[in-house]
Amino acid sequence: MTRTSILVDELHRAFDGDPWHGSSITHLLADVSVAQAMATPPAGIHSIAAIVAHMTSWVAEVTRRLSGHDAADPIEGDWPLPRATDQAGWLAMHLALANAMAHLTEAVAAFPEARWDDLVGDARNPALGTGVSHAQTVSGVVQHLAYHGGQIAILKKLVG
Repeated sequence: MTRTSILVDELHRAFDGDPWHGSSITHLLADVSVAQAMATPPAGIHSIAAIVAHMTSWVAEVTRRLSGHDAADPIEGDWPLPRATDQAGWLAMHLALANAMAHLTEAVAAFPEARWDDLVGDARNPALGTGVSHAQTVSGVVQHLAYHGGQIAILKKLVG
């Protein structure tokens, strides 16, 4: 297997496949209503919809980086406001995340195998995700999906 095929497989498993750690993002979101998605738990905890908007913005940012753009905060913002006010808006957020994942998967599949170890940015900046290789960046977005997937699983229990 090539590094590219491994990274594509990891993205698929985390988003809509059968990951080792538990449920994929698609599975976790499948039965979330707009009311559950927009419910804001106490103490400033992000809603499920906010987490989906956040994941979408970072998936898009990683795609931009793989396409040759300099590392930056996501164009949409780190925590963009969720657009869901009704079921149609919530479904649109699902679609936006699925489209962002499809674009990322295409970018990973087309990325030159010989460049996976090239660095994103020069200096290590954990908040911006620079100073790591392109492969580590893609692995990081997989880990990001798993991390927020765990939050979504807990929030689903909290908001019923």
